[in-house]
Amino acid sequence: MNSIFDMNPWTLLDELLGADISARGIVRNARNRAEGRFPPVNVLMDDDAAVVEAELPGCTAADVELTLDPDAVVLSDKPAPAADGSAEKPHPAWTRRIELPFRVDAEKASAKFENGILRIDLPKAESRTARRIQIQSA
Repeated sequence: MNSIFDMNPWTLLDELLGADISARGIVRNARNRAEGRFPPVNVLMDDDAAVVEAELPGCTAADVELTLDPDAVVLSDKPAPAADGSAEKPHPAWTRRIELPFRVDAEKASAKFENGILRIDLPKAESRTARRIQIQSA
C-alpha cells in the first residue's frame, strides 16, 4: 500500500471521496480540466438511450471525428495534413473516449453540432434489452 506521501493530490482526493460516487465525479471533472483533458463532456442516460454533449469551443463539425465502438464513443480532432508534405499521418491533438454501460444501436445514433456544442444521441441496442421467452413443454 502506498503511503499518503507517495500519492499525487488527485489520487488522494479520489481515495478520500471514494465512497461518494457523485463527489468522485466532481473530482474527476476537476482533474480532467486541470490535466488538460479535452473536450469536457456531459453524459445523460435513461432506460432507452444516452446523450453525450461535448463542449468544443472554436471547432466546427469538420474539425471533429466521431467513432462509435460497440460500448464507447470516441471523439478526436481531425489532424491537418503535414505541412512538409511527408506521407506520415499526424496524430490527433486530442482524443476522448467515453465508455458506455450498454451497446448502442449504431443505425439509430445521430450527432448534431451547434454553437460549439456537439450533441450525440445514442439509443440502446434492442438485443441488450430484457425480454421474456416462452418455455415450450415437451
